[in-house]
Amino acid sequence: MSTVKTSAETGAWVRRFHPAPDAATRLICFPHAGGSATFYFPVSRALSPAIDVLAIQYPGRLERRNEPCVEDIHELADLVVEQLAPWLDRPVTLFGHSLGATLGFEVARRLEAEGVTPLTLFASGRRAPSTHRDEYVHRYGDDALIEQIGRMSGTDARVLGDEEMLRMILPTIRGDYKAAETYRMRPGPPLACPISVLTGDEDPEVTLDEAQAWEGHTSGGFELTVFPGGHFFLTDHVAAVLEQIKQAAVAH
Repeated sequence: MSTVKTSAETGAWVRRFHPAPDAATRLICFPHAGGSATFYFPVSRALSPAIDVLAIQYPGRLERRNEPCVEDIHELADLVVEQLAPWLDRPVTLFGHSLGATLGFEVARRLEAEGVTPLTLFASGRRAPSTHRDEYVHRYGDDALIEQIGRMSGTDARVLGDEEMLRMILPTIRGDYKAAETYRMRPGPPLACPISVLTGDEDPEVTLDEAQAWEGHTSGGFELTVFPGGHFFLTDHVAAVLEQIKQAAVAH
């Protein structure tokens, strides 16, 4: 009998919107800075029941809003891997956007150290872990931070239009930015799993060279797909992104 938890027992960290207990593989999704697990609800709906989709809910947002943010990606990865232990009874694919891509990389490193090699790591909208920019958005004042959020187009327009709600979630967004901007990759072997990188051709956060640099982080296969668009290009190319995920996951 399977020891995997049911959808009602996923706990604070894991959201399983459309349980697919008969799926051969799982997709584990990591949100962007300021994002929540619900960002991946449409992905879960589209891929179930062929793939069992799990989305990670970081502390500090929605029903976890009273918990402090984890402002260090290495610490966050340790906590996530701990929570994923019951869900590793079948092959997993990892998908992360922006901050989530870096976190996905660190989770993949930890899983491989424990003998679990993901089918593929999808790194979307994020430069390679070995590349670095000096960025200090997490130190901005509230108004400047709100302006930055608007430029990135990653926050629901309804939230941007509700200043009270936006200011309520600013500490969470600031904490996520701090995690992303203070991250430094630690030495270690390249991943054995393939890495599939998705990027927008007008993303101010990722140059093509920074996206290509992900190739140095795997001894497996590497693929770079460039889409028209900015940092949240994937919202305009959902069908194509889902098709890539299905090809990587269902084929196994």
